[in-house]
Amino acid sequence: MPNPGPSLSRFLIEQQRLPGSTCPAELRLLIETIARACKVINHAISKGALGDVLGSLGSENVQGEVQKKLDVIANDLLLDSNEWGGHLAGMASEEMEAIHLIPNRYPKGEYLLLFDPIDGSSNVDVDLTVGTIFSILLAPEDSAGRDVEERDFLQPGRRQVAAGYAIYGPQTLLVLTVGSGVYEFTLDSEIGSWRLTDGPLTIPAGNREFAINMARRRQWSPAITRFVEDRLQGSEGPLGEDYNMRWTASMVADVHRILKRGGVFLYPADHRAGGRGKLRLLYEANPMAFLIEQAGGAASDGAKRILDAEPIGLHQRIGVILGDKAEVAAASGARS
Repeated sequence: MPNPGPSLSRFLIEQQRLPGSTCPAELRLLIETIARACKVINHAISKGALGDVLGSLGSENVQGEVQKKLDVIANDLLLDSNEWGGHLAGMASEEMEAIHLIPNRYPKGEYLLLFDPIDGSSNVDVDLTVGTIFSILLAPEDSAGRDVEERDFLQPGRRQVAAGYAIYGPQTLLVLTVGSGVYEFTLDSEIGSWRLTDGPLTIPAGNREFAINMARRRQWSPAITRFVEDRLQGSEGPLGEDYNMRWTASMVADVHRILKRGGVFLYPADHRAGGRGKLRLLYEANPMAFLIEQAGGAASDGAKRILDAEPIGLHQRIGVILGDKAEVAAASGARS
């Protein structure tokens, strides 16, 4: 059996000690708290029907989507785990309409946490892969001495100080960047520890694989349609190469495959609706774009770099194309 790398805590402490570190102690402690919450979420998922976490609640979230039981359970776990530690000024979640202020009975910190508690929650009931996505920002300097407001969270993705996701699959993984590469940790359930098992990750170039939801084909622009059709034609088409297509209906699973194997993920904006996207800028697109760029890839909304997008609302949506730089350029450059 291969020897695993250091624990998450040791890895972060070593990052903290590096010259010019991008991981100060307060950020390290916040990431460790998030990672502990993800272990609890993983345990809830693993119990399935035995833990009464399957199925829907019958309510809708702010997005107008039917909430799964696990969406609410994971959201509450992340709030409860992170609000008392003294590292945060506030939180925002895909499942909540407004931001979550740190209660006055707890000390406040300088960071903002944004998260999608369960990405791909429709997969839970059929035992497919789901995940938790998170993004960490510094609260603006002018927020010192006051409660943070929604506008404080509306920062472009390039200002993220850390981002990552937990993936609950055959193995439970935590994939993380603090701005100095992307690293993968595996949960050792016997001792309850995250251990470094890969990294720094670099997206393999040239893999002929793409991930897209074909059911939304009628919403694509002519350029995206051409991009996909050229690849579907394989060796007999204009590219002269056979491509594989994959789609999991969980962004975490599809992006993780791209980080490990290469290729491109597309969830383009709706060409018929003035460029309205499906994925959320703050909770999904920004953290994934940060990870992908840190691993040597590219992330575009079809016209510009995702990390340069200026947010205008907590639940803003955006088109997403990310992965292999050449494939992202081909999909974005042919836009019409």
